Amino acid sequence: MLLTPRSQAQRPDGPRPGIAARFRRPPRTPGRLKATALLASAVSVCLLAASSPPAPLGIGDRLYPDLGNPGYDVQSYNLAFTYPGTNSKPLQATTTIYARTTTDLARLNLDFAHGKVESVKVNGEPATFTSAGDDLVVTPARPLPRDTWTRITVRHTSDPVAAKDQDGGWVRTEDGLAMANQADAAHLVFPCNDHPSDKALFTIRITAPNGYTAVANGLPTGVEHSGTSTTWTYRTRHPMATELAQVSIGRSTVLHRTGPHHLPVRDVVPTKDANELGPWLAKTPDQIAWMESKVGRYPFETYGLLMAQASTGFELETQTLSLFERELFTGHTYPKWYVESIMVHELSHQWFGDSVSPQTWSDLWLNEGHATWYEALYAEEVGHKPMETRMKAAYAASDGWRAAGGPPAAPKAPDPGQKISIFRPNVYDGAALALYALRQEIGRPAFERLERSWVNLHRDGTATTADYERLASQISGRDLSGFFKGWLYGEKTPPMPGHPDWKPAAPGAQAGKSAK
Repeated sequence: MLLTPRSQAQRPDGPRPGIAARFRRPPRTPGRLKATALLASAVSVCLLAASSPPAPLGIGDRLYPDLGNPGYDVQSYNLAFTYPGTNSKPLQATTTIYARTTTDLARLNLDFAHGKVESVKVNGEPATFTSAGDDLVVTPARPLPRDTWTRITVRHTSDPVAAKDQDGGWVRTEDGLAMANQADAAHLVFPCNDHPSDKALFTIRITAPNGYTAVANGLPTGVEHSGTSTTWTYRTRHPMATELAQVSIGRSTVLHRTGPHHLPVRDVVPTKDANELGPWLAKTPDQIAWMESKVGRYPFETYGLLMAQASTGFELETQTLSLFERELFTGHTYPKWYVESIMVHELSHQWFGDSVSPQTWSDLWLNEGHATWYEALYAEEVGHKPMETRMKAAYAASDGWRAAGGPPAAPKAPDPGQKISIFRPNVYDGAALALYALRQEIGRPAFERLERSWVNLHRDGTATTADYERLASQISGRDLSGFFKGWLYGEKTPPMPGHPDWKPAAPGAQAGKSAK
């Protein structure tokens, strides 16, 4: 996620405040094994809950403790939405979840809120259900033994009209809908295990009145016309975190082009803006090639941009189809080099955050710090905006960012009533600054090997800050634990290797006040 600058203080020439059916399971990465351990630690909670009144559960994420649920591992989602032709009324929906139980379950919890549940079946049999907080608590007709396949089918509505305290989920556009589920809002759209540690494959079907176009993550597998409506089906070839799901419904045109290695690139744009936006979108294949030159082959089956006719205040790296505000390209507010670097920011997330997902939300810096790093590197190499200038400015502001939002790898919890407020400057330019310090410390060749090895080793999985630290030490041939302790967890910004003259801004100086 990248927050769109809205004030003169957030200019593009310096650091800005925190933007932002069955199948073979991919090999478990170290991060994936840690996810299993995290779930196992919550099993006792799940077992106790079976004999107590229904209550919200979670897997104990430090920043979002109620997200996720113990006792099962989702393998795939099958989502079906029927759009009524207006974005002010609920969609009819069916969510089918294929999961494998990790313990005996007398009942199970799903994350789901802001929709009406009509029925639930477990393995084809009707199940009882109730709500508890933001959880849907399901009691199957018979207990579910450990290590068995389970199919959960929920018929429900999905309401695009935001609740009073809703922060994310459906985004209402001028002509339809899109999704923005980061960080904890997928469960405002469909029942799920809403935590990035439990990635799964997705099949998404959207039925809409004729005249609309629907696009979702992955590749299309079919289009069916029936009277006054059309149904589109899309399927991902790689596992995906729930927060990265995307569905676009609108009066749109899909523009097709070819990227490196014959990669299908498709962009979704308002039909009336197709000609104006075309030159911007034509830049994507070269941007993919640029990223591949840095970290290796693009990790998914397709890519493209979704141009939303909405004022969201951010851009978002939804997997294979990044969400952008149309106004970023049509408003003529920002210089060309800056807009292109933002395109690269979201593109780089396909490697950092989407393919390699954070094991916990405290690992967010691995997403946003890397995306900011490649955004800045692209601005330097293509836009001729020196990285060192940006990093020196970030160094001056870093102590202020840490005081306001915590160090990069230990961000402070969200502000009350502002769930996405973990997206502060400390995990963007503050984290990119730590990567710059690492490159200064171990040298450019070792740093570039580290980046390529990271995305290759953890592809399609999840990973932690500790995983990155270990790999960096291994590749550099040095124990970097002390370095990372200061740069990722310290209250104060350590001295910058190679730049002893860089100084933090004095307390109260403008550079330290940019966190919101």
